[in-house]
Parts: sequence; C-alpha cells; structure tokens
Amino acid sequence: MFKGEAMLNWEDPIGQLRQRQTPEPVKAMLATEMLQAVERAERETLAPSPVETLGVAAPAPVAQAAAATGLEQVEFGARRLVVDDKAMINCRADLNQLVPFKYKWAWQKYLNACANHWMPQEINMNADIALWKSRDGLTDDERQIIKRNLGFFSTADSLVANNLVLAVYRHITNPECRQYLLRQAFEEALHTHAYQYCVESLGLDEAEIFNMYREIPAVHDKASWAMRFTESLGDPTFSTGTPAADQRLLRDLIAFYVIFEGIFFYVGFVQVLSMGRRNKMTGVAEQFQYILRDESMHMNFGIDVINQIKVENPHLWTEQFQRQIIDLIHESIELEIKYAQDTMPRGILGLNANMFEEYLHYIANRRCAQIGLPEQFPGATNPFPWMSEVIDLKKEKNFFETRVTEYQTGGALSWD
Repeated sequence: MFKGEAMLNWEDPIGQLRQRQTPEPVKAMLATEMLQAVERAERETLAPSPVETLGVAAPAPVAQAAAATGLEQVEFGARRLVVDDKAMINCRADLNQLVPFKYKWAWQKYLNACANHWMPQEINMNADIALWKSRDGLTDDERQIIKRNLGFFSTADSLVANNLVLAVYRHITNPECRQYLLRQAFEEALHTHAYQYCVESLGLDEAEIFNMYREIPAVHDKASWAMRFTESLGDPTFSTGTPAADQRLLRDLIAFYVIFEGIFFYVGFVQVLSMGRRNKMTGVAEQFQYILRDESMHMNFGIDVINQIKVENPHLWTEQFQRQIIDLIHESIELEIKYAQDTMPRGILGLNANMFEEYLHYIANRRCAQIGLPEQFPGATNPFPWMSEVIDLKKEKNFFETRVTEYQTGGALSWD
C-alpha cells in the first residue's frame, strides 16, 4: 500500500465506516425498517386535512408538519429521489437534488434568464445626460415622469428582491424553481443597480429619488400595499402545510407576481418607453426596456408557479378565495390609476390619464385570464398596441445590437 493511500483512508471517516462489514441479514433488516419509518412518517405528516378558509386554524398535528428546507441533516443510505417525490409546496423530498426535473419549464426559464444577461453600464447614457442638462431639452412634466418612475421602481425592485429572498424562497419546495428564484433575485438587484446608475448619470438628488416611497403619496401607497404581503410571508412563525396557510401563500404569490409585477409596473413602463420612442431619454428608456423584458419573464414564471400550485392543491381555489383575489385586483387598479394621475396630471407625449385607465383594465383582464379568474372589465382594449411588441421577445430587436462594446470581462479584472 502506498503511503498516500494510508493517509487517504485515515482522513476519510466515511470510507472507514463503509469498510466495516455488516452481515447481509442485518443490512436487509435495517433497510426494511428505514423504509417502513419513512412511509410511516409520510402517512402521519402528509395525511389529508379538511378544506379550511383563510384564518381558520388547522388541527395541531397537521399545523406542526414542516416542509423540507434543504438544510436537513444528511441521511446516510436514504433511498434515491424519484421525480414523483417533488412538489411545488409542502414537499419533504431532498431539496438539494436538482434532478430529476419535475417542472422542466422552470429549468428552461432559468436558462432563458441566463441567456438574457445584461448590465446597466453597457448602455450609453451620454445623450440622456446632455438632454437633462439642457435648459429647454425637456419640459417640467417630462422631467417629473423620469424622476417619479425612478423613485417608484428603485424601491419596488428592492421590495421584490427582499420578498424573494426572505419569504418566497423559503416556501417553494422545488429545487428547479428555487434555481430560477435565485436568478430572479439577482435580476432584481440588477434593476435597482440600473436605477441607481440612471440617478448617478443624470446627477439627480439621490435622497429625493430613493425617499419618494416615504414622501410621495402615490408612490408610498403602492409600496405600502406590497409590504403587507412581504410581511405576511416573511413572518418567521408562518409555515405552509394547512389549507389556510397554503391559501395565504397562494394569495401572497398572486399579490407579487400578478399584481405588483404584472400591474403596478405598467404605467411607468409605458411612460418611459414612450419618451424613448420620441427619441428622448433613450438611455433611460433602454434600461427600462431590458428591465421590462426581465419582469415579463418573472411574471410568467410566477403565474406558472401559481397555476401549478392550483393543479396540485385544487381545494385551495375556493369561490371565497377567488373573490378575495378579485378584490385585491380591483384595489390595485385604483392605486395604479392614482399613480398615473400623479405622474401625468396633464396630457403629454400623446398620453393622458384616461388612456392609462383603459390600459389598466385591459391588463387586469389579461392577468385574470392567466390565473383562471373571470374577466373584470368587459370590452377593455389596449390603447398602446406597441407595448405588446416590446414585451414579445420574439419580435423585439436584437437585444445586443445597441450595447456598448467596452465590456470588462473577468480576465481584465484586478483581484488585488
């Protein structure tokens, strides 16, 4: 035996453990007992419970059941994971095992997001800086649109990132979906970086922009609305596993993916992108264009998660629960209409607040259809058909064609 081999065995306690000979009958008995224990635990913790409405406590044994987190003690000799072990929520399978995939669409969305990578500094802001500094380059109303939206979005994407990291990730018990959530969390940080980059480039008052959610009512109200649901999921005492708790999670996912990212962002996107279409603030508009692409992917991922939870837990989708979600959507539309009126008190860029009301009704109908709710605003039409082309990744211009070429690769970085 080589000296290195002896050292390897000495430093490998697991290897030493495996070398200990256990009689075959004892191995068979231990394996049988382990399988029986696993099956008994599954019956006890995952037994079906009666359907409950939100706010109704579950029986104690069910309420105490905890889903896997990925931080459980590693069990030596446990059986291998099979695809049917996986579930979107309340799954007790090993979350550290990415494969086999159960939701291949989630993995594909992760790959698509990685292929869509960009950085704020790659966008040329020189024309925006010159226009912003020019006395007659922009009207006061146009300047307000830029500042209001930088103020709202800079806080909004921080709220979404905190919600993902501190709340949503904890309760989604599927590793391929968690993989996408990690990518989304990075993109939310990237968006906040983009807003900061715009603020810095234009020489805006950082305190004014980043405190708008505390000082401007229309911005504050939307941020405050979202915080209700982040605090709900982020409650350290909250865990899924009962119909009431699972409905709470489903409601909060709808609040963030369908409403916050799927409704609250769209007035700002239309306003800033409209300026870019008129060759004004093209750098800021390009940042928002790439952010819109990311957010569309986030929203579609979230809707797929929501619908998968519904498929696996049909008892959650009660009439009472659906009415609650519809009420939230109507409440959010009112808040977003007020935001449109605040950011655009007068007609500008060929837009006015009434057009946004029609657009929000159209968007709300689409969101309802995507999660299986009835249309809320019959006959609403899209006054901004060009937005559909911006959102549609297949029809949009080459993502890379306007990016600057001075990109600093890893090999060029200093690691001192």
